[in-house]
Amino acid sequence: MGTAERRGASRAGGARLTGHQYADATDRDSSEGVAESRGQGARVLTREAGRSARERQRYRPLWVEEPARRRRLPDPVRTAAVRAVLLIAVTLLQAMVAFLCTLAGSWLAFPMVISSVVSTIAATWGVLDVWVTRQVWNQRNGVVSVPSSTARVLRRERRRTRRQERAAERAQERIRRRGGAGQLSHS
Repeated sequence: MGTAERRGASRAGGARLTGHQYADATDRDSSEGVAESRGQGARVLTREAGRSARERQRYRPLWVEEPARRRRLPDPVRTAAVRAVLLIAVTLLQAMVAFLCTLAGSWLAFPMVISSVVSTIAATWGVLDVWVTRQVWNQRNGVVSVPSSTARVLRRERRRTRRQERAAERAQERIRRRGGAGQLSHS
């Protein structure tokens, strides 16, 4: 299939040139002089005929966003996870360098093994930090629904203060509606 067939141009005496002629296409992109020999009238017909197909292709999104399957991690948990991943990456890099130095018989092998051991301990701490941070965040923000959850107590306190604020607001509104009657002081 040649260029003319792909673009939908009829070579057998047809005066019609349809297809995917883009606005930013050059003269060389058209089917080898066919569009140039037709004149302005054919170009206008070509543009009108191919406009809807061109618009559909031009405005087609590169990707379609799908809703996330899981929620985004909370910020403290995410920073702890990033820190843990970096520590693990450095640990693996050091272990690889220590292994290669050992194979090569380099003097750097012993310091690298020692630093790899220390890095392994730090990486383990980083993973535990992610786990603890996640547990603390869940406990404080009410994701875990157990009777001992401190989040439940915090929510109860917040509700109580909101109720008290609304009651005080309603009382002030009642006083204003009465025209200040019942007000003990001028504050």
